[in-house]
Amino acid sequence: MIKRIDLSDDAVLDEVFTVQRLGYAVEAEIIGFDRIPGLLESRDDLRATQHEFLGYYDEEGLAGAIAFVRRESELDICRMFVHPRAHRRGIASQLIDAAGPAERTIVSTGTKNEPALRLYRKHGFVEIGTREVAPGVSITELVRENH
Repeated sequence: MIKRIDLSDDAVLDEVFTVQRLGYAVEAEIIGFDRIPGLLESRDDLRATQHEFLGYYDEEGLAGAIAFVRRESELDICRMFVHPRAHRRGIASQLIDAAGPAERTIVSTGTKNEPALRLYRKHGFVEIGTREVAPGVSITELVRENH
């Protein structure tokens, strides 16, 4: 089940914080870089985000989440993570779909994160560039146009 996440609820915040750290720890290992913003922020930082969050819940609780900002006709996916216990179940795909349609959707991920790049390509995203965020570490930016 996918539903909106209310980060003002302390129990929900704690669950999102925990699953985010677990999910991004996997990406950190894949890309060889542990300074991913989602691993560095505090609970207060997370609560203060202005992103809209949707969570995928299963029988064990929060299995994954997507956060985004909608600006007119553009959707900016700011973060997406899945609990390691729930990998390879199509949760990320369902979260992308649940975020809703937009004329243009943008997202970025670690250039070495091939599983994420495959996921986004499967959903019609194309790579538009890379940028270095630390020595030897880059982020790939992707876009999907829906006209």
